[in-house]
Amino acid sequence: MLIMTDSPSLYSPKEGKELGLTVIPACTVVDGVPLRDYEDIETESFLKKLEGGSIPTSSQPAIGDIIEAYENNSEEILVLPIGDGLSGTYQNMQSAKNFIEDSERIHIMDTKTLAGPQRYLVNKAMALRNIGASIEEIKNKLLESIESSHSFVIPSDFNFLKRSGRLTPFAAKLGTIMKIVPVMTQTEDKKKITRFCIKNSQKSALDAIVRHLKELCIGKGYLITVCHGGAEEAARNALSTLRESIEGALFELHLLSPALVCHGGPGCILIQAVKL
Repeated sequence: MLIMTDSPSLYSPKEGKELGLTVIPACTVVDGVPLRDYEDIETESFLKKLEGGSIPTSSQPAIGDIIEAYENNSEEILVLPIGDGLSGTYQNMQSAKNFIEDSERIHIMDTKTLAGPQRYLVNKAMALRNIGASIEEIKNKLLESIESSHSFVIPSDFNFLKRSGRLTPFAAKLGTIMKIVPVMTQTEDKKKITRFCIKNSQKSALDAIVRHLKELCIGKGYLITVCHGGAEEAARNALSTLRESIEGALFELHLLSPALVCHGGPGCILIQAVKL
């Protein structure tokens, strides 16, 4: 059985090969040049380009690359891409499947998430595969985790939210002037990003997230991840606060992929929880 994902899971194609995992890189377009995550550009160099004034756009993997990945393996394939609605990748994965003769061997799950929880789902699938679980057994065990995930984004660059359409130009300008801190989260169906709250400092934004996680009874039996777009100190501080506030959970810290930095903006912090 082959397990396939994309780079929003925070795995590179090279890491994937070492783990028996196929990773399709997402792309960003910088100064007119398409760059594949972890192959053509790393997050650190991507951030430097942004500091230099480059304005990137994101792009999902080409259908041709996905078809080639499907055709390069004759086994059953479990595909765990970034969630439907968060990117066009899920739909591209589905479209590519239509070009494969024995397409019934390809199973595409909507992870409804990205980054930390998506990476966890991939790890869980690989662990189950490695002990001999069938593809249906793996899918069933992943479903509970998929439905349990929660994501919160604290952006630091309003221009990225404006370009993504999640803030109007007026709201973005007003937010920059007033130094407010918005917190974004997923809609109930997990297909879109919406406003969770607006605070006057990053600390109060984090406090609001912690309170909400506690209200959801998130603790033991959960993984909480903190990912960042080049804001390691702030991310470590957030992780420390979460560790002190929420008992029994497991915690991880990750650097976002270039494509995800393109969505959230440099300096963003992504706090997520998923049931183990």
